[in-house]
Amino acid sequence: MIDRPEQVERLMAKLNAALPIAARVTPEVQAKLREGADGMAVPADSSVTWVSYAGDEGGIVCRLDFGDDTPSAVFASITHLRFDPRMPLAREITAYQRHRVKRLQRQPP
Repeated sequence: MIDRPEQVERLMAKLNAALPIAARVTPEVQAKLREGADGMAVPADSSVTWVSYAGDEGGIVCRLDFGDDTPSAVFASITHLRFDPRMPLAREITAYQRHRVKRLQRQPP
């Protein structure tokens, strides 16, 4: 098991109550989105407007809103997003991200 169910449940409730949440996509995700958008500029700043749990395999998935520039829905794992450390949920999100990444690295190939 990768995620701690009770941690995910608490975090999901808090995230849903705080939506929309300002976030930045990692440079890797930004580059992938740019590839899919035929080289169109993809801003790093976005808003998380929806969250869902995709099970132990997928973790917490976020719908991103980049404003009027994005013609279709964009979804990313919360582990590929960065949040303002002054945000009230930042510590809990970072704890979830670190735990998940650490557990994923331990998984056999």
